[in-house]
Amino acid sequence: MSLITRLRLSSTYLPLAQPISDAKVLTGRQKPMTEIAMLFVEVETDDGHQGLGFSYSKRAGGPGQFAHAREIAPALIGEDASDIARLWDKLCWAGASVGRSGLSTQAIGAFDVALWDLKAKRSGLSLAKLLGAYRESVRCYNTSGGFLHTPIDQLLVNAAASRERGIGGIKLKVGQPDGTLDIQRVEAVRKHLGDAMPLMVDANQQWDRPTAQRMCRIFEQFNLVWIEEPLDAYDHEGHAALAQAFDTPIATGEMLTSAAEHGDLIRHRAADYLMPDGPRVGGITPFLKIAGQAEQAGLLLAPHFAMELHIHLAAAYPREPWVEHFEWLEPLFNERIEIRDGRMLVPTRPGLGVSLSEQARTWTREQAVVEQR
Repeated sequence: MSLITRLRLSSTYLPLAQPISDAKVLTGRQKPMTEIAMLFVEVETDDGHQGLGFSYSKRAGGPGQFAHAREIAPALIGEDASDIARLWDKLCWAGASVGRSGLSTQAIGAFDVALWDLKAKRSGLSLAKLLGAYRESVRCYNTSGGFLHTPIDQLLVNAAASRERGIGGIKLKVGQPDGTLDIQRVEAVRKHLGDAMPLMVDANQQWDRPTAQRMCRIFEQFNLVWIEEPLDAYDHEGHAALAQAFDTPIATGEMLTSAAEHGDLIRHRAADYLMPDGPRVGGITPFLKIAGQAEQAGLLLAPHFAMELHIHLAAAYPREPWVEHFEWLEPLFNERIEIRDGRMLVPTRPGLGVSLSEQARTWTREQAVVEQR
């Protein structure tokens, strides 16, 4: 047994170099994003092992995640760190009055990731190897260069730079009130990069059903890898209709916050590419349940954000997946992920293969320590 003796929780705010705008901003539903609230959990055991986990929220929810995590953390003290599935349930029941999805499970996610990181480190294996890797590298695509606040000229520069860096695909944000601007941007990038470069688009839930039908039909000509979130994240019937009607695959799932919600999406056949977000669904334990359902349904996988975690989870998925390249989180960690020939190399260091940087400590606004007495 490896008993948990100490937990350190950190509420850390990562500033973004410039305000980020997608279609939700241009349609007036949200304000530009200026920072990401990170929840870090560091777990220690009586035999000297340590694990690091994290979750996050964007625009709102950071203080709530930290508060919930601080409330439920004592439930882990004295427990065997190896009993990860049981401990996930214990944390869930510790905060059951606020539900089993959303903010509550996102707080649990940081603990769950930390326990899996610890388990892999104890085994001397990377997380991917512990889970049973199918591959040593994963196809990757870049999103951070394609936001709607980026002018077309700069969009072309960013896309070319990503390709030269060795990134395998480019994703562009669409969903503007004027759809002709979306078409112009996609057409310009496709022409600039050529037909062979994998290209995706993401509407961030901003189209209604008639608009989505029309835009998906227009985008068929651009040979896209997928069209992401053309409709509201919970409109499974609408997504299913698009997936059936068009050759271009439909991708969705990033906004769902539990395994149960993903199960409903899968039953509706609402996606060709499933895009679960590990921290959002509650960590690695529920992510693996989702991946199992997705594999059985014959779906492709493209986890959302947090490449430092999802590179490992994608490497353990049977069908060839994609991982989203976002450099935003890099200042938080001392290590970097290597990219080569369009693919992201799976780290071979034990666990997640990352450690918190001094910069992350500097950006920390609040901490809590829970330990055995």
